[in-house]
Amino acid sequence: MKRTMKKMLSFGLVAAMSLTMLAGCGNSKDATNDTNVSNGQEEKKPTGDVKIGVLVQDVSGEEALGFRSYYENYIADQYGVTFTYTDELKDAASEKSAIEKFASQGYQAVISFSSNDRALQIETCEENKIYYAVAAGTLDQEQFEKYKTDEYFLGQVGPSMDTEYEAGVEMGKFFADKGIKTAAIYGAFIPNPMHVYRTAGVLAGLGLSYGGATTEEDVVGLIFADQGIDIKIVSYLQGYGDTTTDEINAAIQAAPEAFISVGMATTFFTQQLNAAGIEFSDIDSFTKSNGEAITNGKLVYLAGKYSSSVGPAFALVMNAINGNVIRDAQGNAVSLSQNYQVATDSETFDKFYKNDNGDNPIYSRDTLDQIIGDTVTFDTINEVVASN
Repeated sequence: MKRTMKKMLSFGLVAAMSLTMLAGCGNSKDATNDTNVSNGQEEKKPTGDVKIGVLVQDVSGEEALGFRSYYENYIADQYGVTFTYTDELKDAASEKSAIEKFASQGYQAVISFSSNDRALQIETCEENKIYYAVAAGTLDQEQFEKYKTDEYFLGQVGPSMDTEYEAGVEMGKFFADKGIKTAAIYGAFIPNPMHVYRTAGVLAGLGLSYGGATTEEDVVGLIFADQGIDIKIVSYLQGYGDTTTDEINAAIQAAPEAFISVGMATTFFTQQLNAAGIEFSDIDSFTKSNGEAITNGKLVYLAGKYSSSVGPAFALVMNAINGNVIRDAQGNAVSLSQNYQVATDSETFDKFYKNDNGDNPIYSRDTLDQIIGDTVTFDTINEVVASN
């Protein structure tokens, strides 16, 4: 797998703090996998043979793998549902093609983890009369307002963009409070709005302005306009894996006091950062590998989501397939925000990790059954999501 990356950048902090920025974008594979992916067990199919297509932009990240394991190894078994995952989707065209293929093969719904062009995803599902829900990230407010009454758009359950921003703020403050003077910031920027908002938050948490701007709205707008961070370029990072060896080594040799990631560093750079003795952070999820990094490595801050946090999006889909399309009091698609949990030590990490793994995850069968059924309403789902 290769990814085209943006640039490693350097800029000044308030009180003489200097920082280096690595920014990335895009994905490399665009084929869709037509073969149903199972966990090696015989599929249990309920009446109606429920088939759900899953759009994925990231196929190897810790967070993405946690979500997939929950759907395929827990939900599929509990509810007898067939999940079919796409391969890595690199652009809007591949997302549209995947949806059309799912529709042509009789799939009733699509759950999206891919964010190249969610507006087009919604429109394509509407055209093909196939239900659609967002399970990771959210649409921006303008997009949601445009599509919230579309018949086949069921809604979104995940951290809102304001929540993403605040997660970045808190992570930036963590390192600012430690008194660091140099740091690297890493993230996959365009077209991933989650990473843009997180990065804007990190800058705020570190006490930085950007292009003279300090507000969330203004900084986010400038980052989108610049398609990255427009500050003095000191190096260039080209792709992941073997293609990034020289570039990540150059960043490490600059000896930053911290490596602040807004996503995916734990997937790609944990080994190098541990070996270099550089403390690092990430916004990811509570997985076994991340637990090892925070216990025996240099991961010192993780803002994470439960792997089963994607359970409510599945509930929206199942309800719709069974004839109960959930709408709020105004008749709009569901839009609920989820918060991140933060661990800065192994004890706290273990609490979150152990509570969401095995045969009884946070969104277990018992919990999901509270929000799947003919009599379930928006208020029911809202209450359960708020309590978990």
